[in-house]
Amino acid sequence: MRSVRETKERWRHVAKKSSPVGTPALRVLNSAGVEYELFEYEHSATMEHGYALDTSAVLGIEPALIFKTLLTECDARPVVAVMPASSQLSLKALAKAAGAKNAAMMNPAQAEKITGYVTGGISPLGQRKLYPTFIDESALTHERILVSGGKRNLSVALRAQDLALLTNAQFFAIAADTSSNTKNSAQ
Repeated sequence: MRSVRETKERWRHVAKKSSPVGTPALRVLNSAGVEYELFEYEHSATMEHGYALDTSAVLGIEPALIFKTLLTECDARPVVAVMPASSQLSLKALAKAAGAKNAAMMNPAQAEKITGYVTGGISPLGQRKLYPTFIDESALTHERILVSGGKRNLSVALRAQDLALLTNAQFFAIAADTSSNTKNSAQ
């Protein structure tokens, strides 16, 4: 497994300036002229811990740098949570961030319908509609993070600040404290 430092040194920070083709997420990045690096790979035959952690294993990149996109409902409104693969979502913290009384994980079929992406390939970028988005504040401690590029075998590395700008996201501590009760947390 590569360390965070080795991974950062490996990333080339290449700006993709080609015509806007590919997934909606890539079209958003290309249209905005944001620097990113594209990672294409094959997932493992068996994934015991989900797509984000499998991406970490396949690419040999620390799970703290791979950010998963989770769709939730806060007071029955869609809300996007972007957080490290190595963490669980605190639904209580997300509800607080969204100014809601409660939060729950969205049904995967509903998440696919409203984003236009398939489960395991849902990107925070290029969704059918811009929903309130919260990125775990740990993203700010890394030069770049990886998020889904809009397909199960496609990820993009970019600055967390660029992701926040393109999704109108806010940074908030939304990861669950795994040392305490995880009743209000979700994978």
